Amino acid sequence: MARPLAFDRPQAVNRALALFWRQGYQATTLADLLQAMGIGRSSFYAAFTDKRTFFIECLDLWAARTLDLLRQASTQQPPLDALQGFFERSFVSARGSKAHWGCMLVNTVLEMAGVDDDLAARASRHLEEMQRVFQVCLQDAGASPARAEELAAMLMLFNEGIRVSSRRRLPDVQHLQPIATTFRLVRSAMA
Repeated sequence: MARPLAFDRPQAVNRALALFWRQGYQATTLADLLQAMGIGRSSFYAAFTDKRTFFIECLDLWAARTLDLLRQASTQQPPLDALQGFFERSFVSARGSKAHWGCMLVNTVLEMAGVDDDLAARASRHLEEMQRVFQVCLQDAGASPARAEELAAMLMLFNEGIRVSSRRRLPDVQHLQPIATTFRLVRSAMA
């Protein structure tokens, strides 16, 4: 009979996800994970197999949560407002220094490209899925399929750039103003 877990798995995963998000895959040691999660080595291996497999779980969870937030926002407000709010909330309502951690998906692509191409590709696939959600929101806002595809691609490039820029710890206004400008341009392109 398998021994039950002696720790709160969701809480441990959330702590590890935050650590991976802030430090990246390579800079996060197993010792760092064990300390952040408050578990022992044997419990870690029994519950999560190994660091890489666990990182994939955290990366997939990050992506799912991000997409859920975006999809939920688009059901509660007009699609373009939901998209703009998605970007703004990263800088306005992020707790503490999290606004300056960037995006775990973008961070992973940058960190792992040429190092572990499978991890970089996995993060890229999640970003492509996010771009498809951008495209659906744009179509829901009245853009033709071709225009929605074009604008979604532009928004993804903007997303990647602003997430990298956030690591510079610029004042929020230096991110909020370009977000407002970008969405003014999007609205103009759809008019």
